Amino acid sequence: MTRLLQPGMTAPAFRTLDLYGNAVSLDDFRGRKVLLAFFRNSACALCNLRVHHFIGRNPDWQRLGMDVVAVFESPEASMRSYVGSQNAPFPLIADPRAVLYDLYGVETSEEKSQATISDPATHTLAAQAAAAGFALTPEEGSNFHRIPAEFLIDGQGIVRIAHYGRLITDHLPLETIDRFAAGE
Repeated sequence: MTRLLQPGMTAPAFRTLDLYGNAVSLDDFRGRKVLLAFFRNSACALCNLRVHHFIGRNPDWQRLGMDVVAVFESPEASMRSYVGSQNAPFPLIADPRAVLYDLYGVETSEEKSQATISDPATHTLAAQAAAAGFALTPEEGSNFHRIPAEFLIDGQGIVRIAHYGRLITDHLPLETIDRFAAGE
């Protein structure tokens, strides 16, 4: 049984490399807020749409003292072909062995994947992703049943919000992230 993180817990420390070989450590963000987002895989159209939204809001979040770190259960080569082509101004981490996913208790669920497929809102989001140029493309060898999770971590490394998705499409509302970045 995976232990889920709860608000008030210390965010598990990690040290890894981003897509471009830069060292990324949670400790490097001390004194700043962090949105740590775990996505499915780098080809996921819905995940790419979410990254696109993060890129659009990133200048405001940076100004407010919040950084973004995005993790994908994909190898670097796939990330370069898909999500890496967006040139995100924040670290993109390849975690094909799901080490960070396990550390943060991010789940895999066939049941939630099936519920996502039958949810009418999924079709709307897929259409929005397609309109933004993100095609529904399967990533060979990917974990199709990975469920995203997002964590808002304060400047002292304490988890303030731990959001484990109920569906593949379930994320924190962008307005909630905006309020956290603004210190509300």
